[in-house]
This record gives sequence, structure tokens and C-alpha cells, in this order.
Amino acid sequence: MDIILIVLVLTQSAIVLKNSKLKVRPSIMDLKKIEKLIDKQKVSFICSIDEEKYPNVKAMLKPRKRIGLKEFYFSTNTSSMRVKQYKNNSNASIYFYHKGLIKYVGVMLKGKMEVLIDQETKNMIWEKGDTLFYKQGVNDPDYCVLKFTATSGRDYCDLKTESFDIK
Repeated sequence: MDIILIVLVLTQSAIVLKNSKLKVRPSIMDLKKIEKLIDKQKVSFICSIDEEKYPNVKAMLKPRKRIGLKEFYFSTNTSSMRVKQYKNNSNASIYFYHKGLIKYVGVMLKGKMEVLIDQETKNMIWEKGDTLFYKQGVNDPDYCVLKFTATSGRDYCDLKTESFDIK
């Protein structure tokens, strides 16, 4: 007789199958905790790949918009080095961390970065103070949006790391 096993993964725990037995172990960080960590940060780090295939990391303000752990939107200059790098190679990662007095927590997400210049997306994340950087406002040709789409991640907490997929 064939047995079909359907497993629902709760954000509170990770499921491990071993020798056809189901074991539950606590995750280092559940997805809701990762989202809260990201939302609390004022700075994020984005990584692109240069022409010589070396990673380039840049500190940025936090994402303007986040949809779960799947999509992140950043504003930047169309003329920037990063935009050129992402157009040549869309492989990217973003990183967030919090350093407390004792505890250090971080999360890296891997995926693809798109450079968007359509007016709807630019309007979506535009903020009033952006005219400081983009003198012509939301229509400034040097204003664009970076959209990061995550495929997987890795978190770090309490001297432990854990990889996870993002659907």
C-alpha cells in the first residue's frame, strides 16, 4: 500500500525527514521574525557583480517597499554603477543585520535584480523628500527603481545558520 505524506511547513518550525520518520526541530528564525528584522533596519546592503566577476557591496537605505520575503524595491540613480552592473548581470543578493549588545542577527537573500524605469513603479515608491536627490521629481531621467526578487536565503542567529527557499 502506497502512503502519501503531505507536509505543511509552519513558520515556527522546520520539517526534517529521516528514515521515513517525521521529526520537527525549531528553526533558528521563523519567516515572520526575519520580516520584522528587515522592517526595523534603516540600512540594507545590496550586492552586484562587476565586469571582472567580483562582488560589489553597497550600503543603501532600507527598501521602499517589501512584499513578503520575495520582492524588495529600492530607489537609485539611473546613472549609477550598480544599474550598469545589474543590467549586465542580474544575479544579486541583499543583506540585513542587527547587532545588539550580545546578540547578532543577520539575513542574506539571493535572487535577481531588475532595473525598472516605468512610471507606475517609479510613482509607487516615490517619497516627497526624493527631490533632494532627483531635482526633476518623479519624472527625473536619473531616477529609477531596483526590484529585487528573492529565490533563497540564509539567516544567522545565536551562532547558528540556516538556509531556506523562498517561494
